[in-house]
Amino acid sequence: MLRYIIRRLLIAIPVVLLVILATFVLVHAMPGGPFDAVGMKAMPEHIKIVLERRYGLDKPLYEQFARYVFNILKGDFGPMFRQPSQTVRDIIEQTFPISIQLGLTSIVVGFVLGIPIGIIAALNHNSLLDYIVTFTAVLFRSIPPIVMAPLLIYVFAVQLDWFPVAFWGAHPPFFLGFIPKLNGEYISHAFLPVFAMGTGMAAGIARLTRAGLLDVLSSDYIRTARAKGLRERTVIVVHALKNSLIPVVTVLGPLIAGLITGSFVIELMFAINGMGRRFVTSIGQREYFLQTSLVLLYGLILIGANLLVDVMYAWVDPRIRYD
Repeated sequence: MLRYIIRRLLIAIPVVLLVILATFVLVHAMPGGPFDAVGMKAMPEHIKIVLERRYGLDKPLYEQFARYVFNILKGDFGPMFRQPSQTVRDIIEQTFPISIQLGLTSIVVGFVLGIPIGIIAALNHNSLLDYIVTFTAVLFRSIPPIVMAPLLIYVFAVQLDWFPVAFWGAHPPFFLGFIPKLNGEYISHAFLPVFAMGTGMAAGIARLTRAGLLDVLSSDYIRTARAKGLRERTVIVVHALKNSLIPVVTVLGPLIAGLITGSFVIELMFAINGMGRRFVTSIGQREYFLQTSLVLLYGLILIGANLLVDVMYAWVDPRIRYD
């Protein structure tokens, strides 16, 4: 297993370099630049030339790329064009913990709701309860966050005034705020965005759990376990449930990466100062270094999450070996 992990990490190095290169080229290929982007007051040409020279934007693209990669190895992700007093690293330190809190809380809600609901539906196959659960799961899975979020804001924040309309209830320091402090302020601010993100994920997990458990329950070894006289709870929990979670584990990697790095739509609609919101605004502002760095961070998390999924495969299914 250790050799497999090391081999995957070595393979990830050229993948990361290709991600950086592709993103770097694409963001520089967009029309306009950071000093003549839409919404910015026209700047005299000589000042624009001086600023481009200051940030190295007058150099050939390959030279800019090499300099950017070299600076990353030193921990420098580049400057901010619109906010000279801050760097890209400062923005990441401010927004990354908030996106992690939002993502992790949504993942917990998705699994806590999705797996039990899927088990209940599978154990009551073709019953009225199964049909209700399946219909509800399909319904919530079909509603995108861009529709769910405004509905939640209108009903629970505007009409009922139960929860805040926007903002995040915790502003943790970097490295210390990955686990949110569950107080009243955090829960009130987190409820609507987490519900908007977590319900769709819970619906998908419920469907996968139901399908996987139904498939496992028809296996020969389940019939053998029942023939031995084992209690039904033991058959389900010990023998069937673990193997039925393989489809859920399969989607876990990209799911973790997508939620932890933040939902663009959710963070914009709820005015959450997370990575997703900053990435969207950076496109219009042509913040080259911020866009490239956030895509790089997303790629690293995606690679790590997929590696975690492969390791979990061996735990869920003992027949899987990587040696």
